Amino acid sequence: MRALARNNAITIVIGAMFIVALAGQTLTGWSVYNDDQQEHGEQPVGIAEYVTTGHFGEAVFENFESEFLQMGLFVLLTVFLRQKGSSESKKLEGEEEVDREPDPNRPGAPWAVRLGGPVLTVYRHSLTIALFTLFAISFVLHAITGSAEYSAEQLVHGGAAVSALGYMATTQFWFESFQNWQSEFMSIVALTVLAIFLRQQGSPESKPVDAPNAETGSA
Repeated sequence: MRALARNNAITIVIGAMFIVALAGQTLTGWSVYNDDQQEHGEQPVGIAEYVTTGHFGEAVFENFESEFLQMGLFVLLTVFLRQKGSSESKKLEGEEEVDREPDPNRPGAPWAVRLGGPVLTVYRHSLTIALFTLFAISFVLHAITGSAEYSAEQLVHGGAAVSALGYMATTQFWFESFQNWQSEFMSIVALTVLAIFLRQQGSPESKPVDAPNAETGSA
């Protein structure tokens, strides 16, 4: 167990923080939702029913959507783009270890590398594919759950319900998306630029403490 915890510490700790934060969002969102229900003369709901509502789903998936978009774009753009002095960028000139051609004879090479062909072609880009697929799924679920929440509000105020596609045509849907996207893009810019001038000893996201500001890359 000790070795398991040591070898997977980042996933365990951040995963636990995610669960705690999601639980906090669920509990506080449930309270907000029931307050709104009572204001409109409706019955409060239990927490099990709450997590099936558009109010809960829309809040969760609009955030998932922006996170996967951020990570997918960052992984993809760092293949081609550079930022002088940042540890988040590849070096300005020459190739790096991540650019090398996959060697099927390398000890421990993944099965897709050993198999080659179309499977290897997909595997070369599998991280970006996975992140953009998760973004697409979250985007669709945001539209579906958001349309349920939007329709409920419309009906309370004498309006008409809308479909998921109808909801995607509203400014509300894009307001929810853009407000999250812009914050994610801002955080990438902040990390990329701050890593030029600032350091965190021991972190692979930082350059060595004594590295010149103009040195590009993490090593």
